[in-house]
This record gives sequence, structure tokens and C-alpha cells, in this order.
Amino acid sequence: MSSSDSHMMRRALDLARLGEGRTRPNPPVGAVVVRDGEVVGEGWHQRAGMPHAEIEALLAAGERARGATVYVTLEPCSHTGRTGPCARALIDAGVQRVVVGAIDPNPKVSGRGVALLREAGIEVVTGVLEQECSWLIGPFRRAVLDGRPLVTLKAAITLDGATATSRGESQWISCEQSRADVHSLRDRVDAIMVGVGTVLRDNPRLNTRLPGGEGQDPVRVVVDSRLRTPPDAAMLTMQSEAPTLIATTPNAPADKRRELEKAGAEILVCDEIEGQGVDLAGLLEELGRRDLMHLLLEGGASLNHSMLAHHLVDRLRLYVAPKLFGGSDARGLFSGSDVGFIRAAHKARFHQVRTLGTDLVVDVELLSCSPD
Repeated sequence: MSSSDSHMMRRALDLARLGEGRTRPNPPVGAVVVRDGEVVGEGWHQRAGMPHAEIEALLAAGERARGATVYVTLEPCSHTGRTGPCARALIDAGVQRVVVGAIDPNPKVSGRGVALLREAGIEVVTGVLEQECSWLIGPFRRAVLDGRPLVTLKAAITLDGATATSRGESQWISCEQSRADVHSLRDRVDAIMVGVGTVLRDNPRLNTRLPGGEGQDPVRVVVDSRLRTPPDAAMLTMQSEAPTLIATTPNAPADKRRELEKAGAEILVCDEIEGQGVDLAGLLEELGRRDLMHLLLEGGASLNHSMLAHHLVDRLRLYVAPKLFGGSDARGLFSGSDVGFIRAAHKARFHQVRTLGTDLVVDVELLSCSPD
């Protein structure tokens, strides 16, 4: 892998990120066409049904694509879906070399695009910035392999792991820049989930608030076994194109269901696990059937604990503030019993740590949930 290959793949990644949260059920993909060291075309997949990244880049390059090198974050597709196969388009365009970030995780088609290109005599290089490219398509991989969304648990915490004081104060642990970044994150996911306790305590809107009113709201999901969500909750009374889904159980009061449906909520009746409430794994499967690929978990300690205990948390996004609450009565990220033994700990790996304002932003992957 040359430095120029890495440089161009980073540009392709930047382009791919422009499609995050907008391409489902497809993954975000970026592509760059380079000839004689010059970028002659680039593109990204903007929405399902629209041209794939490679096609956009080839159209921009025109005849200059002949003999060029194409950088693409994900293996070019070899099958016909809503659009034609990108591997065939690259062959027809006469490109000389294709550099691929990540191989398609779908076992039905994985490797076929690369094989098709090589059979046509095109040089193919794979695995350039593979970790970054694979991270980007993580939600797509989870959806393809397991039929459920990838779950990212988001929280602001102190250096000693607190999410609130003993009095329940949490505004604001993180700095202003971190809070703005949360809305950028919401803009790039498909859904956001909380428990009814968070609704009753904070009355959140769970929308996206970016400068200039840009951005899209994620689908809102509330876990509420007994339908205690107030019909006048902020998320039900505000203007938003995104629906609010309330996941409950068959034993929830019928009159509460009617009230919430009248207020505009969609009620999802899920199986009930005795003593635990909503079957969370079943709920995620239902969200997967709705093509929701990336779920942001902004729950309280109880819901966070339940999701972790059932191995349903894939990633953590932690905004770590340089503050200490001290003491044992501050509120933490999880409630309930711990694993008991170090050997039973949930294993994880750091993906990225960066500074933002006065905070650290830490992205972590849970290995117990990794589909790789």
C-alpha cells in the first residue's frame, strides 16, 4: 500500500461519510477516479435507488476514466439490484486499477466483485485503510449478518465514570462542542432509543438540532413495558418527519395505547420476558425489518444495563469530561449487578480517541458483539 493509495482512500472515506444515515438499506460508499496523479472524478452513494458511488465518479470522469485508478471504500457490487452492477461499469469504463477498502460482508456476494474485475484483467488492490472502511459500514454489516441494527451506546461521563450526581444533575457534564457533536451523530444514525424513565425524567425531544436547521431527525424508539409515556411528551407534540415508536408488551393497558396512538405514536407490541419487560432482542429484530441499520442508545442506567447484559451493545461513544464527582453515590452508566469476575468482563477495543473542546471523545467496539 503506497502513501498515495492511503491519501486517495481517505478522500473516498470523506465522500462516503456524506451519505451516512441516508443510504439504508445500502451502506455509505465513496469513490475517487485518479488518472496521471490527478483526481478526474469522484462521487458517493447518496440514497438507495440513486447511482452508487462508483457510477457517480465514473460519470464525473467521463472518458478520462479509461486507464485510470479507482479508489472505492467498499468492494464494487457484482449483482443487479435497484441499479446495475458497479464492477461491470468499471470494466466497461476501461479502468486499469481498482483499490478497495473493505470487502462486501454479505456472504452471498462477498469477493465476487473483486473476482469479476480480476477476470477482466484489471489490477485490484484490497485492504487499503480496511479498518476505517469496515468501521464505516459496520451498521450495514450488522444488518446483513444478523438482521438487526448496530447499537451505539452514547453517554457523557466524568473521569470517574459518573453520568449524573447523586441528585440527578447531569447538565452539563460535557462541553458545548461535545453537545454539538451529539447532534451531528444523531443526523447520521437511523434511530435513537431511550427507556420510559428517561422520558418521564427529562422529557427529551430526541431530534437533531444543527446550525441553520439542517439535518434529519432519527426515528425515535421508547422502551415502555406499561405505556407510561405521557401523550403530551415533547417528542409527540413537536414537528418532526420522523415517527415515534413505543415498544411495549401485550399486558400494557389498552386505554393507554389508544391515547398514545391518538397522539401520533406507533405502538410496537413485543414479546415480554418475565421480570424484564420488553424482549429487547426481538425489538431490535423488528427495527431491522424496517431497514433501520444504526441505532443510537441514549438510555438510562437500567436500559443500558439490560442491553449490555443481552450482548446487544456493539459500540460505545463516550464524551469524557475532565471532571470528578467523587463518592460512591454518583450515578453511573449502568445499574444492576456487575459480571462478578474479571474473566467475565465484556471485552472491547478502542477504535478512536480524540479531543473535542475540553473533552475526550472515545469510540469503542464491544468484541462480544463483533460480527467479525
